[in-house]
Amino acid sequence: MKEKIAVIGGGSWGTALAVVLNNNGYNVYLRDISEKRVKEINEEHVNSYLSGIELPKELRATTSLEEAVKGAKAVVVVVPSHIVRTVSKELKGLLDKDIVIVTASKGIEEESHLRMSEVIKEELDDKFSDKIVALSGPSHAEEVILNHPTTVVVANKNKELAQQVQNMFMSDSFRVYTNPDIIGVELGGAVKNIIAIAAGISDGLDFGDNALAALITRGITEIKRLGVAMGAESVTFSGLTGLGDLIVTCASEHSRNRRLGFKIGSGKSLEEALSEMEMVAEGVRTAKAVYNLSHKLDIEMPIVDQMYKILFENKDPKLVVSDLMLRGAKYEIESIAMEKEW
Repeated sequence: MKEKIAVIGGGSWGTALAVVLNNNGYNVYLRDISEKRVKEINEEHVNSYLSGIELPKELRATTSLEEAVKGAKAVVVVVPSHIVRTVSKELKGLLDKDIVIVTASKGIEEESHLRMSEVIKEELDDKFSDKIVALSGPSHAEEVILNHPTTVVVANKNKELAQQVQNMFMSDSFRVYTNPDIIGVELGGAVKNIIAIAAGISDGLDFGDNALAALITRGITEIKRLGVAMGAESVTFSGLTGLGDLIVTCASEHSRNRRLGFKIGSGKSLEEALSEMEMVAEGVRTAKAVYNLSHKLDIEMPIVDQMYKILFENKDPKLVVSDLMLRGAKYEIESIAMEKEW
């Protein structure tokens, strides 16, 4: 019999990962709370979030969390970040003791400032605390579902566990790397969404490529600064879940966060922009969490600060540009300047 894997969350990314696992020969159960979505997956073999794509007939969807996880060797959590704690509470008592938990949700919890693996760990029994693996990287669902070449990273301090999940997802179109730095992998995947909103605003203001390049390079500097302060490895942010994910999210037409930012840069309010979005743009909630976290840790993140002011204090995006450009003169790479006593 095929080994069973449960995927929790029937959005575009959850569905794409479910298809990857199905194509790798697993018996995949996709759980979603929407009866309408479950019905269209089971009966029509489509998901309206991924228009024009025919899903494998073997893929099963259910609204029952218990049915999805019963007997599964792994559970993949792919719900919006603000739902992860609720789902984790619901999972308690339903999981086999040997199950592996993969979090593919990207975000930082607003009140606690915890990463998604930490939220799951906090809600589940202690026996699962070392069995949570993070999956992240530059991977739009719209391309993964079409078997376009994609690379991602799975992270856990336990090398064997990370390799187990790597083997689970690896295919000829979905290449998976491992990394022991789960802090850096999760932070890179979460914080880049804030910078992507900034990139969208820049494009909405028609500022062009120079501004986009500046946002990407200075954005990764801010992400790295926060990550290192929280115990991540600096080099992680030069990889797929840092710079790689940041580039694709800031530049792609598939990026929800960039799309939201574009609407704001074009003159819409946050409320108007959100009302036109079909799917969740994680960067909005993450902006509030990271703004508060960076101030708590006394970490300088000027782009994040200005995005917070646009999103939650109604600051004019054009004024933000002036404030960013006219900040006090700085070294580009402070560590080099200090090391060389320049």
